[in-house]
Amino acid sequence: MKFLNKIALMICMAAFHINADAESRTLSFFHTHTGDSLEVTYWREGGYIPEALQQLTTFLADWRNGEQLDLDPGLFDILYRLKESTGSNGRFEIISAYRSPETNEMLRKKSNGGVARKSQHVLGKAIDIRLSDVDTRTLYETALELQVGGVGYYPKSNFVHVDTGRVRTW
Repeated sequence: MKFLNKIALMICMAAFHINADAESRTLSFFHTHTGDSLEVTYWREGGYIPEALQQLTTFLADWRNGEQLDLDPGLFDILYRLKESTGSNGRFEIISAYRSPETNEMLRKKSNGGVARKSQHVLGKAIDIRLSDVDTRTLYETALELQVGGVGYYPKSNFVHVDTGRVRTW
């Protein structure tokens, strides 16, 4: 009987993975600095959609100088997991995504230590966000529960930082 239970469990797990790979993943954004909006399906039938990733690269470019860098697709997976975990139907409000080295250095000099010299933003692996229908503290706590990448909470500025670097928090 144990053998049959194990087989049934393996079949259920395989079905789960097939369904997870077949799903579409869509995210909605509002950029707080440019006023632009974007809704994009970035994943379908088990893979990233190159055209969608290019749309995201353009949308999330350094808004100060227009410089672009391909962003880590894992970042969008984190956002998707946050959306699903919170049950949100809202859109992500973008505070900051990719930053050129020049922008990062300018912000670092202004911030009195609040911007890292080797920021994950410069590597295309970080994004600062709000989620329109989720309290920022709840968003932060949910991001911590995911145990994926870095998570920072900025309650005075009302946003959460997530990145695909090593797991850490501040």
